[in-house]
Amino acid sequence: MDIKGTVAVITGGASGLGEATARRLARLGARVAIVDLQSARGQSVAADIGGLAIECDVRDDEATEAAFRQIVEILGAPSILVNCAGIATAEKIIRKGRAATMERFRRVIDTNLFGTFNSLRLAAEAMKDREHNADGERGVIINTASIAAYEGQVGQSAYAASKGAVISLTLPAARELADYGIRVNAIAPGPFTTPMVARLPIEAKANQAASIPFPPRFGYPDEFARLVGQIIENPMLNGETIRLDGALRMTTV
Repeated sequence: MDIKGTVAVITGGASGLGEATARRLARLGARVAIVDLQSARGQSVAADIGGLAIECDVRDDEATEAAFRQIVEILGAPSILVNCAGIATAEKIIRKGRAATMERFRRVIDTNLFGTFNSLRLAAEAMKDREHNADGERGVIINTASIAAYEGQVGQSAYAASKGAVISLTLPAARELADYGIRVNAIAPGPFTTPMVARLPIEAKANQAASIPFPPRFGYPDEFARLVGQIIENPMLNGETIRLDGALRMTTV
């Protein structure tokens, strides 16, 4: 799919991987809509790239439906959705001799899995009646998973479960939406220099960066955004989850 002239929706587009993706797609000629809870930050990024920012919690069905209606009314039906909205809450199953709370586990699943599906279903509905290109393609959806889905560490049970579910969602969604000319893929990044990773202790970040075979550093958000662009432009990439991690395989902790 040619990115120039498309409408691209980026959930979690106000910061981190989503912001880098919003900026890159705008540079490539897309009209970008940022859907994020961070209203002020989203407005700032949108102003920089000439895009649209909508404050929205992707866990909220009605709010997300309203956001997509607004996007269609102002920019037109989207051709691209990149699901970057997500959270990571570290909590052991047994902590100080007591079971973990369900509230924190549920919040991670609600945001990372339900939020992803919520946006996916609405984007697919908006894409299905678009004019298709020469390949019969109407849209591209890219989910954000994580290598934690494969090698979740201690304290990552909720995060790993949510991202594993995103991976499991991607192939059946691709198979179903193929009838409409919509491709669905996922990216499973390793550690990147995002606000989420910035909250880790300095020693933990240094140890993890040193364990990455090559390059021996955390990824840069624009490297994620570059892969997004490559997936969009390659029509044979469908139903895949692509690791983006410098060959890192995480250990227990």
